[in-house]
Amino acid sequence: MSFPLLTATAAVPAIGAIATAAVPAAKRTVAKWLALLFSLATLVLAAVVAVRFTPGAKGPFQLTESHAWIRSFGVRYELGVDGIAVALIALTALLVPFVILAGWHDADPMEGPEPNRRWRPTQGFFALILAVEAMVVISFEATDVFLFYIFFEAMLIPMYFLIGGFGDRAGSGGEEHSASLRSQAAVKFLLYNLAGGLIMLAAVIGLYAATADQLGSGTFSLTEIVQARADGKLALGTGTERLLFLGFFFAFAVKAPLWPLHTWLPGAMGESTAPVAVLITAVVDKVGTFAMLRFCLQLFPEASSWATPVILVLALVSILYGALLAVGQRDIKRLIAYASISHFGFIIMGIFAMTSQGQGGATLYMVNHGISTAALMLVAGFLISRRGSRLIADYGGVQKAAPVLAGTFLVGGLATLSLPGLAPFVSEFLVLVGTFSRYPAVGIVATVGIVLAALYVLVLYQRTMTGPVKSEVRAMPDLKARELAVVAPLIALLLFLGVYPKPLTDLVNPAVDHTLSVVDQHDPRPDVPVKADAEAAK
Repeated sequence: MSFPLLTATAAVPAIGAIATAAVPAAKRTVAKWLALLFSLATLVLAAVVAVRFTPGAKGPFQLTESHAWIRSFGVRYELGVDGIAVALIALTALLVPFVILAGWHDADPMEGPEPNRRWRPTQGFFALILAVEAMVVISFEATDVFLFYIFFEAMLIPMYFLIGGFGDRAGSGGEEHSASLRSQAAVKFLLYNLAGGLIMLAAVIGLYAATADQLGSGTFSLTEIVQARADGKLALGTGTERLLFLGFFFAFAVKAPLWPLHTWLPGAMGESTAPVAVLITAVVDKVGTFAMLRFCLQLFPEASSWATPVILVLALVSILYGALLAVGQRDIKRLIAYASISHFGFIIMGIFAMTSQGQGGATLYMVNHGISTAALMLVAGFLISRRGSRLIADYGGVQKAAPVLAGTFLVGGLATLSLPGLAPFVSEFLVLVGTFSRYPAVGIVATVGIVLAALYVLVLYQRTMTGPVKSEVRAMPDLKARELAVVAPLIALLLFLGVYPKPLTDLVNPAVDHTLSVVDQHDPRPDVPVKADAEAAK
């Protein structure tokens, strides 16, 4: 029996969460180091998964594990990865150690007249981060629909407590007001995602009933359902397939987040600590867009094609709406949140363009957006912790007081606006090319989002980092060693993947080709009158 590598990759952070939570309350530093060590062990296992994975090998999934779980309902513990899942597991495992390092002091006792008062136990903060990592990783690995659903919903619980219990200390209006805003943001996050999950549960049950009716026994296995459809043994009626697709897509669109189901994100990111905000948008939200590729398109190919025009319009609205609201923000973290809504619009647009360039670019965008947003948000968090304010107007001239901080903030911002030479540029370019080849009007309008991104990023940098030095930031310290250890590797990755994205493209392209074949879509043929041009040249 081969070593269950995928199980181990998800189990290590889960065990780490339990071990960290069990550390005595007086041993806060021990809990931090223990959480960091478990996150690094998970990163090592994710690297082993990437090394053992063979791009382009026969079959949709590799490193598979399959065991009977609830036999009477056809539920199996079934895991497997394709190139898209491997890339996102690597992203998750890479970012969590940086999240832990960046949040090293976020759950320390609060300063003030009650020196022993704390937000929540430090152990709980880091245990919850590891719990989220474990659930996200197994969500990327699950090829049983019911197994995926369990962890898709379960990750809401630790995220709820991270948002509501360990919020940003830089909020205005006093501690009671900040606690109220954190509570509201956490409840809104939970209610939106629970609503999406309940609708998806109805669709999951409907899918099981359909397979039981036509195959003789119900199944939740993605590979079995896709194969049964290909063999003609399972034929969902048009109306049934479309209803099931909408149930799945609604849940994933909430998680993604897609306009108009996005309204929970700005509050959740704004009231969270910067590391938790990174966990939300760079890790957890990727489960939504990943699931669109793995489940919506492969389980319901006809319904996916049917819904594509509407979804492209919603994605286009997300791109422009998120960018426009980012331009008008006064809060640094909410600006980054609205920018992420715009970026997720690009990702969803690429997925439903139904072209190899679009879906390949969307997958790269998930990875590169995670890295660039992590870099920008974490540096913004370091900035906010120094000044104690999230308001853009409270800054000015920071580059003179803290030049390294300002420089890393600029690189993160330039990556967010997809500057050529940085990783997100390749992703955005592929998404636009892939969309334009099939839907030219949508591709043209989407480019407005690029112009708006340049506007909100450069204005943010100008107002916070340049100009006269405000008295409140004159003595601001520059990045310390721990903070540089967080930011420097992310910037190095942005530069490396910006000039050499081939490792990622080689990894994800075969999985994209498989998805397109399941949906029965092909890249549009170039409409170039080659013969006429040759005759004219003579």
